[in-house]
Formats: sequence, C-alpha cells, structure tokens
Amino acid sequence: MAAAKGEREARRRSRARAVCILLVALSAVFAWRAGQAEAQELIRRQTFFERLFGGPPPREALPPPPGGAVSPRQQPSMRAPAQRGVPRRAPAVAAPAPEPAAPVIEKLDNAVRVLVVGDFLAAGLAEGLNEAYAESPGVTIVDRTNGSSGFVRDDFYDWNAEIGPILEGVEPAVAIVMIGSNDRQSLLVDGRSERPRTEAWQREYVRRVTAFAETIQDAGIPIIWVGLPPFRSQSMSSDMLAFNDMYKQAAEEVDGTFVDIWDGFADENGAFTFTGPDVNGQPVRLRGSDGINLTRPAKRKVAFYVEQPLNKLLGSAASPGIGREELANLPPPGLLAGKPGDLSRTAPISLAAPQLDGGDALMGATPLSPVDRSVPSAQRGRADDFRLP
Repeated sequence: MAAAKGEREARRRSRARAVCILLVALSAVFAWRAGQAEAQELIRRQTFFERLFGGPPPREALPPPPGGAVSPRQQPSMRAPAQRGVPRRAPAVAAPAPEPAAPVIEKLDNAVRVLVVGDFLAAGLAEGLNEAYAESPGVTIVDRTNGSSGFVRDDFYDWNAEIGPILEGVEPAVAIVMIGSNDRQSLLVDGRSERPRTEAWQREYVRRVTAFAETIQDAGIPIIWVGLPPFRSQSMSSDMLAFNDMYKQAAEEVDGTFVDIWDGFADENGAFTFTGPDVNGQPVRLRGSDGINLTRPAKRKVAFYVEQPLNKLLGSAASPGIGREELANLPPPGLLAGKPGDLSRTAPISLAAPQLDGGDALMGATPLSPVDRSVPSAQRGRADDFRLP
C-alpha cells in the first residue's frame, strides 16, 4: 500500500519536471523567434519588381546590441520634465550709438556782424540765424534782444535811447528788428493813458517806431524789419496785423526791407495754427501750448524768411568756404548795403574791334587789287569746274 503510494508520488514529480522543462524550451524558442523577426524587420523589404526580376542579395541580420542594450525601436520615449514657468527677460537691446556732433566752425576774427534787436520773438530769430549760419565763418550773429521790451513801456526799456549805443558798440553790417508782441498796452501820451490803437495811441506809436528806424539809417546801417506772426488770440492777431502795417511803412521810409512771415504761421484762411511745414516741408509743431512762443523749428523757419534778403546784403561773406583773406577783400558794409561808392569809368569800347581797343582793321590786312576782286577760278573737281580735261 505504501509502495504504491510512493510510486504515484514519483510519477507526479517526474511529470512536473517534464512540464517545467517544456515551458523553458518553449520560452527559449519564442525568444529566438522574436529576435529573428526583429532582425528581419531591419532588413530592407523587397519591392514587387525585386521579387519578380531579382534584386540585391539580402543583407545580413544586424547583431543584437551588446550588453543587452535596448534597440532604438524599443527605447521608450522619455519626455523632458516640464520646467516651471520662469519669466524670460527680453534680450537687452543695445542703445543706438550717439550721432557724432557736428564740427563747430570757428568764426573769423573779421567776420561780418549781423545785429538782432527786439523782444522774445527776436531772441528766437537770433537762435534760428545762429543755426542757419553755423557753417559760415564769415558771419557772426549778435543778439541784443530784450524779451519783455517794446516801444510802449519805455520806462522799462527805451529802445530809442538804447539803439544808438548798441550800434556804436557792435558796428554791425546789417540790423534786423523784430518787435511789437508786448505792445498791446496803454500808452502814456501828454500825461494821459491812451488805450491801444486809438488815434492818439497810434500817432505816438508811429512816431517812436519811425524814430527808431531813422536812428539805424543815420548810422549808415541797412535794416531788415521782420513782421509778427498770428497768435492764438484773435484780438491779438488783429492787433499784430495793424502793427505790421506800421512796421512796413517805417522800414520802407528808410529804404529798409520788410519781411512778412504771416502766411508761414497761418492756415489757408490766414488764421492762427499750431502746426505747419518746417523749412524742409515736413509738418511740425510751430507754436507752444500758450499759442504765443515759437518752437525750435519755428525759430529756424523765421530765420529762413530772413536769409534771402540778408544774403543779398552780405554777399560772399555768407559763403561757407570763405577765408579770412577773402573776407578782408570784400567791399565794406556800406557797399554791401548798396550805398554808392567811388566808380572808375572806362571809355566805351566796341565789341566788334579785334583787340577790343577801338581798332577797325585786322593786323596784316591789305586792300585787294582790282584783279583779285574778280571772281576766282573754280577749283578742280568742284561742281562749277567746267574746264576740259
């Protein structure tokens, strides 16, 4: 009984060992088949025409990677761990290189002096002229303006009393005047205060303006009187138009030049405007927020209006390339201003004279004889040659 039971137990253990061996063998076969299949996939597949007509010999299977490394196909895709959102700084932008400063042109010691007198608008004009003639060594702009001055408040600054010493000290070749924007005030006439633009006020004001212009004329200095622009206040603009008429009349009486700048600072209707074209035609802001002061482009624009009549008086002195010796040979300011000088007269010379000396005969010319005056014979071969060969 016990022997039979032991025999059965032995057979059971032998079957279990056989099953284990079979499973191990099957596992090895499956692993080998998987390796073969993977190697076959690595071999290039033949096309239909290669199977039909033959193709290159099959490539050998790639050997398994050494060290049990995982093939590229079996490597799991590893995603980079997401980084926390760190605010990225904008790339630093290099600051633009500063533009090289324009070389300063040294003024000649004998440069022609241009005097600018008037109120705060004239001070802006002087700035614009300094910019306009910055490259002209033969021209120096002399600013003798007083911002709050005018012809009315002579108790504050008396231009008729001051202009004479200024002319003697500066000795300018040209005097430029721009004044009047502070003169919308009551004027004391014969002990009475007169309101602006009344008959008595205007009569006294014209007297002061005329006396100022005559003082410059008596000094032998040409005068350029610059008119006033419109202002934001309509009543002020109306007064400026009346002032410009007085200034124009005073300038013309002393053979001066009046420069009207009104249209350059007004719109198409002649009214005030904050913006307008600059000297290059580009739209810019011309007036300050108060509607009175001038911006830098506006100051340059006023100077642009003055340049043309001023250059006529300065002549070659305004040339950027003039030197000290050339400037010294120019006529004095009196002649630049058109004053008559000593003229040397030359006797009239006939332009038909060969030597421009009044002669009427060519050198070596002799009168023709009667024989030579006859028609000469034709040259051989010419159309009028009728001689027989």
